[in-house]
Amino acid sequence: MKVILGTDPIRYPLTGIGRYTYELANCLKESSEISELLFLQGRHLSQQIPTARETVSSTQGLRHWVQKSRVASELYRLTAPWLKTHVLRKHPDAIYHGPNFYLPPNVERCVVTFHDNSVFTLPQCHPPERVRFMQKELLLTIKRAKILITDSEFTRRELAEYFGLPLNRVYAAQLASSGEFYPRESEEISRVLAPLGLKTNQYCLFTGSIEPRKNIATLLDAYERLPLALRLDVPLVISGFKGWSSEELHQRFERGEKAGWLRYLGYTKSADLPFLFAGARSFLFPSLYEGFGLPVLEAMASGVPVVCSDSASLPEVVGDSALMCAAKDVETLTELFRKSIEDEIWREEARIKGLNRAKHFSWQRCAQETILAYQQV
Repeated sequence: MKVILGTDPIRYPLTGIGRYTYELANCLKESSEISELLFLQGRHLSQQIPTARETVSSTQGLRHWVQKSRVASELYRLTAPWLKTHVLRKHPDAIYHGPNFYLPPNVERCVVTFHDNSVFTLPQCHPPERVRFMQKELLLTIKRAKILITDSEFTRRELAEYFGLPLNRVYAAQLASSGEFYPRESEEISRVLAPLGLKTNQYCLFTGSIEPRKNIATLLDAYERLPLALRLDVPLVISGFKGWSSEELHQRFERGEKAGWLRYLGYTKSADLPFLFAGARSFLFPSLYEGFGLPVLEAMASGVPVVCSDSASLPEVVGDSALMCAAKDVETLTELFRKSIEDEIWREEARIKGLNRAKHFSWQRCAQETILAYQQV
């Protein structure tokens, strides 16, 4: 097979979709079942996988303006896909894989990855302009795609049911954590944590974009109910790029930092993130909705106990290795947070179960399941 993989998501800041695209690209490159693999970034084809620079690009401001402007957003929505079509027409024998929801028009052999269905099922958790743009584009994508790929069985079934698609047109290819996420020695963790003023095993961690879908307000409500002495001893550390509708949350971060029980780190470099995970006492993730929930898998692979919501795909990822409850149940979340900090017997069980659970997921398996979807085309 000849495959062209879109690599637009591999950019700063590297989100979960960017990491997925990068890891998949590397595994597909090693596959003997693919005779030729090319990468499409913007309208430029290459044989080399792009890298995400850890700096803001010159186009970042322009992209933000386009997203905010209704006219510019609509103009981009109508014109940008045709630039890709122009390139892909020169390779009619290739399968094109759009790894981030979108497909250009008039491409005969194409596959797309739908990471979640939240712009339709939870539109209130996204900026209105994002919902307008994505709903229009995703309806077109569903018509264009020969095969759709999802990150989880949950999303596969949700997508098929919502749009009335036959299940044999939707394939699940579960994600995995990077090989960089594993239990580490305290000394090497400390080299990254010390400049941040953090100590190994003495903080609870949340990572993710600062936006409504991540349910961070509830996370703060539940953590604030812990005794102050415990919070001061084991502060809550939040790492994530500033998202939309987050002004009030950032004000709460500032108040928590002044009180001494919270640290907001902003965006953490990809090279430092595995050490931040490995040094955490527990990982807290009461998200409202996840198409997969890669951070909980990264925490388990790092040997860190997990407390998460029982929403969407998260139970599929953690199995019986995490403490779970309803995303908005503040009182129970507080109890589970405290258990994850203080209950040493459970913590050791969760660490072992989490490590074993994480072994079930691999990028090689994700690539093989993706290739199976290609073969249907």
